[in-house]
Amino acid sequence: MTHKSSSGKTAATSREDRLKAALKANMAKRKAQARARSAGPSDETKQNKNTSEGS
Repeated sequence: MTHKSSSGKTAATSREDRLKAALKANMAKRKAQARARSAGPSDETKQNKNTSEGS
C-alpha cells in the first residue's frame, strides 16, 4: 500500500470514501427492508391465516 499518513488530504479523502461507501450500503439495506415490509406482511398474513384455520 502506498498511503501517506503525513498528508491530510489522503486521510480526509479516504475517510470520505469510507463514509460514502457506508452510506450507500446503509441506503441499500434500508430500501431492501422497505421493500420487504411493503410486500411481506400481506403474503405472510395470508399464510398464517391458512395454516391456523387448518389446525
